[in-house]
Amino acid sequence: MQLLRVLLPLTAAGLCWFLLCALHSRGGVRTGSCVIVTSERDGSQPARRVARQTARCACAPGRAAGTSGGRPACVRADIVLSRQWCEMSPCLDDEGCDLLVNQSGWTCTQPGGRVKTTTVS
Repeated sequence: MQLLRVLLPLTAAGLCWFLLCALHSRGGVRTGSCVIVTSERDGSQPARRVARQTARCACAPGRAAGTSGGRPACVRADIVLSRQWCEMSPCLDDEGCDLLVNQSGWTCTQPGGRVKTTTVS
């Protein structure tokens, strides 16, 4: 009987751990985080390289999927709604951010002059 009192809680804890691991491995995203789902690169043009990423984000209320520090992240929703992309700090620390004229995205300019352009679809 005493052995049963010890095994029952351990069995229940093990079952809970198993279920949590199973849910996590099925692609669940923690609230406030993002994971990259697909990534592809096309270097067929000599002067430029086209890269596309798709991310899945689980953002808290008042936040939306965006980019911060060059990585997918949950950002304030008002930034996305107003399309003021540079406010979410999408570029790396040493890069300068400029909004595209039609507000469809932004450019990150590196100190050497290389420019990365990001458009939002």
